Amino acid sequence: MTYKIDSTLTTELLEQISEEGLDFLPELIGILVNAAMQAERQKHLGAELYERSPQRRGYANGYKPKTVKTRVGEVTFDVPQVRDGSFYPAALEKGLRSERALTMTLAEMYVQGVSTRKVAAITEQLCGTAVTSSAVSRAAAQLDEVLSAWRERPLSECPYVYLDARYEKVRQDGQVRDAAVLLAAGVSPEGTRQILGVSVALSEAEAHWRGFLQSLVTRGLSGVQLVIADDHAGLKAARKAVFGGVPWQRCQFHLQQNAQAYVPRRSMLKEVAQDLRGVFNAPDRAAAENYLAQVIRKYERRASRLANWLEQAIPEGLAVFAFPVEHRRRLRTTNLLERLSQEIRRRTRVVNIFPNEAACLRLTSAVLVEFDEKWQTGRRYLSFEGSEGPQDP
Repeated sequence: MTYKIDSTLTTELLEQISEEGLDFLPELIGILVNAAMQAERQKHLGAELYERSPQRRGYANGYKPKTVKTRVGEVTFDVPQVRDGSFYPAALEKGLRSERALTMTLAEMYVQGVSTRKVAAITEQLCGTAVTSSAVSRAAAQLDEVLSAWRERPLSECPYVYLDARYEKVRQDGQVRDAAVLLAAGVSPEGTRQILGVSVALSEAEAHWRGFLQSLVTRGLSGVQLVIADDHAGLKAARKAVFGGVPWQRCQFHLQQNAQAYVPRRSMLKEVAQDLRGVFNAPDRAAAENYLAQVIRKYERRASRLANWLEQAIPEGLAVFAFPVEHRRRLRTTNLLERLSQEIRRRTRVVNIFPNEAACLRLTSAVLVEFDEKWQTGRRYLSFEGSEGPQDP
C-alpha cells in the first residue's frame, strides 16, 4: 500500500526540530532505514517473513552489519540478505542521500506521538519503499525502547541531587492541561554531572514526586548528602518520605525572587536584595544567621510581612554552609537544572500542545539524553579531591 504526502505536514516545524535537536541519536536513523530495507526485501521476495506463499521468489538469509559515516555520526545498519545474493536494498543509499529529511521524519514521529501515516508517506518518498503503518509503529516502539532503557538505567552513588519541575501543555480527553515534567540531576563522586531521571504526569502533587524519587532509589541512587530544590508544592512531603535524613538546600536565587512579593514598596527592592546577598555570601553559617537576625530586626517595623517571611524562609537556604567552601557556589541554587529547562522549552515550544503525555516524555527524554552524554564526557563540575565532607552546622 502506498501513501501520498499529507499537504498539511509542517515542513518548517520539522526543519527547526531537525536543526535544533534529535539528530544526536544516530541509532534512530538506523532504526527507520532498517525498517525500510526489510520492507524492500519482503517486496523482492514476494512474501512476508515466514509466510508460505506461491508467489515467493526466494528466501531471506539474515542480516549483515554495515557501518556508515553520516552527518550525525557513525550509523550501523542491518542490511537484509537473501540466499541467492540477488538483492541489495536501494533504501539504504536513498536513505543516506536523504539523511537530513529522515531526521525530520524522526522528529515528526517524536513530536506528533507517532503519526504513522505521515511517517510511512515520507519514508516511501525518501527511501523508495512503502513501509506499512504497522512497520512504522514497530520502529516507533524501538525508539521508545531506546529512551525507556536510558530512563531506567541503573544509578549509583550521587552526593548532590538537584530537583526541579516545569510544565508543558498536554491534550487529554479533549482538554488542554498542564503536565508536570519532574527533573532530577546530580553530581557523581568523580565530580561529573549526570541526568538522573525524568517523569511526566498531569500533576505535581506529592504522589507524583514521591513515586519519582522512589524510582531513583529503586534504580540504585545512594550516598545522597544534599538535595537542592525550590519550594515546589508536593516536593517537601515527598522528599521527607524518601530522603528523610538528607539536608535540603532551598534555591537561593528563587528565595531572592520570592522576597519581592513581601516588599511593600518598589523603592525598597534594591535594599532588600542587597541584604539577602549579605546573608548568602557570609563566610559561615554562624555569620549568616547573625546577619539574618539583624536584617529581620531592621524590617520588623518598616515591613512586618517581609520580616516574618525572612525568619521562616531564609534558614531553608543556609544548609549549604555545612559543605566544603569550594562546592558552595554550585550548591546554593538550582542553576544546573535551569539550563536544562531552557533547552527543553526551546525544543518543545514549536510543538505548543502535545497530543499526550507519552509524546511529551519522548521528546523531553531525547533532549536530556543529549545533555547527559555531553556532561559525562565533559569537564568536571566539582572537584572532591582534598574536600572534606559535610560538617555539623
